[in-house]
Amino acid sequence: MRTLGRALPPIVFGVLALVAWELTVRLGRIAPFILPAPSAIWQQIVEQRGYIWSAALASGTNALLGLIGGSLLAVVAALAASRFRALDAISAPFAALVNTLPIIALAPILNNMFESTSSLPRRLVTAIVVFFPVFLNTLRGLREVNPVHRELMHTYAAGGWTFAVKVRLPGALAHLFTGLRQASSLAVIAAVVAEYFGGLQDGLGARITSAAAFTAYPRAWAFVTGACLLGLTFYLVTLLLERLAMPWRNRLIA
Repeated sequence: MRTLGRALPPIVFGVLALVAWELTVRLGRIAPFILPAPSAIWQQIVEQRGYIWSAALASGTNALLGLIGGSLLAVVAALAASRFRALDAISAPFAALVNTLPIIALAPILNNMFESTSSLPRRLVTAIVVFFPVFLNTLRGLREVNPVHRELMHTYAAGGWTFAVKVRLPGALAHLFTGLRQASSLAVIAAVVAEYFGGLQDGLGARITSAAAFTAYPRAWAFVTGACLLGLTFYLVTLLLERLAMPWRNRLIA
């Protein structure tokens, strides 16, 4: 009942928003070529469901591989920064520099560096985008160590990396998943946007630009809806992994 009570308000709000959107377009307040009605978009979703599914698989694969690669690199970098003071001093400026790299500028450059049939540029763009939130949140968690745990590991004469792996990293799980929740949605956005700038024409981004170029706006919005559902799926899977990784936290919240 508690879960239903939490889910009901956004569901009701979403339904009312869709009804208002449909009525606004049908009453002529917004031109259909500017913003199609939800009914027209739904019709295209039904007709194009096979193409949407295949495009979502292509974009989802790029987003997933980029998310995994960028997150692993971010965790290793955060462990190194928490272990060595010299790296810690330059970690924040470096991460900020990585975060300021625009996808619009980065994607075309990487596409030119690799073959036009390669999906590697999109995965690299995704990995770069997800690096920043995972790195900063993980590093914040690695710095917050219980003094009792620190003294205990010193008593056992544990080395720096042993201390990091046995104490720092498990203690930073909550911060790590905070970064992963942010990165999961960003991964899909980065993968889709990177497809606007060439390469294989098999993803959601390429289908959106193609439909818009032919003024097939309901079809373009159908693929946009597919991208939204893909991002939501990534986010929900991350929440599920968080619950599985930290069951004790769920008991405390309950």
